[in-house]
Amino acid sequence: MTTTEHSGSGDISRSLELLWGTGERPSRGPKPGLTLERIVTAAIAVADAEGLAAVSMRRLSAELGTGTMSLYRYVPGKAELLDLMLDQVQSFDLDAHAVDLGWRETLEMVARGAWQLYERHPWLLQVDQARPLLGPNAMAGLEFALRGLDGLGLTDRERIHVIVTVDGFATGVARTHLNSVMAEKRTGVSDAEFWKAHAPAVEKAFAGGRFPMQAALGEDAFTGRGEDVFEFGLGSLLDGIGAFIAARARDTTEQ
Repeated sequence: MTTTEHSGSGDISRSLELLWGTGERPSRGPKPGLTLERIVTAAIAVADAEGLAAVSMRRLSAELGTGTMSLYRYVPGKAELLDLMLDQVQSFDLDAHAVDLGWRETLEMVARGAWQLYERHPWLLQVDQARPLLGPNAMAGLEFALRGLDGLGLTDRERIHVIVTVDGFATGVARTHLNSVMAEKRTGVSDAEFWKAHAPAVEKAFAGGRFPMQAALGEDAFTGRGEDVFEFGLGSLLDGIGAFIAARARDTTEQ
């Protein structure tokens, strides 16, 4: 799944005003019950069902039963709408997670939350979020992660590095997994059929003796599911982070 959109590509100030509710509210329009939240929710529903490319002001006006120009009274355009969509799908109730967790349980929640988010909203993988806007839900999630890493002797930069590393892992594995799922839907060719088509060429390559490690692999070597890769990788990654935290604690004690 390739990147087709970019967060923060519209009017950043206006997006932030809409995210935090600090901007001027539109006057009552001709369509009763039309709100910014309804517009964003409808956009997410369209993206979930048909992909991000299907989201347009014209399409949303049809879904909401209103004129296209009426939507522009609430949101300037698709770029700002995307910023609102990104924050809404990250909905995180910080008060509901007020109890402090250990660092490992916190990071597990961060990683599993990201994985589940991509499964519910695959279109997120089409969005380059190198410059994410800090809306209320995004900041609530970051606050939760930072709180779980507090008191471990890590520097502020190291805490951010840990969070970015865990999120990047979850995003990468989710992308590979969902790309595989969507490839089957897009082509009508199953994974089994795709790899079976390789058999003649691969067998010939193995016969030449150049790839002994691959030739020796068992039949089940590539049968792991995306979820299996995620669990294996997450456990290994957290073990490594745990070793780093322990080393930092020893260094602090010895000083």
